[in-house]
Amino acid sequence: MGEEVDKGATETRRVTRLIRLPEVQHRVGLGRSTIYRWMSEGKFLKPVQLGGYSVAWAEDEVEEWISGRLGEPQQA
Repeated sequence: MGEEVDKGATETRRVTRLIRLPEVQHRVGLGRSTIYRWMSEGKFLKPVQLGGYSVAWAEDEVEEWISGRLGEPQQA
């Protein structure tokens, strides 16, 4: 009696690290209040709830966000 494999679930799932606020701040060069304000304005990623008041961000999503910002034209 072997396990049944879902043929539709053959997509490779990438494992990512979860990083906490100090690391996010360091990588994006923004302060805590700016990150949370931009989150409420929809300009920055929402974190993952870890439990209680603990949150973290997916490292690969933060890197994608940074890459996207680098591709935007600079505002005068």
